[in-house]
Amino acid sequence: MHLRKAKLMFFYVRYPSSAILKVYFPDVKFNKNNTAQLVKWFSNFREFYYIQMEKYARQAIAEGVKHAEDLVVSTDAELYRILNLHYNRNNQIEVPDNFRMVVQATYREFFKSVMANKDTEPSWKKAIYKVIARMDDVLPEYFKSPNWMDQLGDM
Repeated sequence: MHLRKAKLMFFYVRYPSSAILKVYFPDVKFNKNNTAQLVKWFSNFREFYYIQMEKYARQAIAEGVKHAEDLVVSTDAELYRILNLHYNRNNQIEVPDNFRMVVQATYREFFKSVMANKDTEPSWKKAIYKVIARMDDVLPEYFKSPNWMDQLGDM
């Protein structure tokens, strides 16, 4: 249940602090181990997310796309659908509009970096991570409740 909740929270925040996690998982008695586990989950979520971004950016380049502005992510886009399926398998929540913008921005950042051959430099992705970290959104209040799943039906 906690893993499912964390995946859904990823639509809003990619880089939650441990303090945020403690507020949004009130039924967990936090200690060093389970705090580390939750942080690791988000790290794994980001890893999958960024792997998809790099893959699709390289694919766009291979297909001859020349300008980042030409990369538009709609809710019907394959990239968007893959991410939604991964984090929201049962379509438990309606994906927030801002997530599409975050996906598009990330996709474009990877595209621009690969086009500029920055991928030959060590730690080339760090600049992208910093841009995306600033795009975290406010988490909905219902995630704070231990009965958060019950509240999904009321939306």
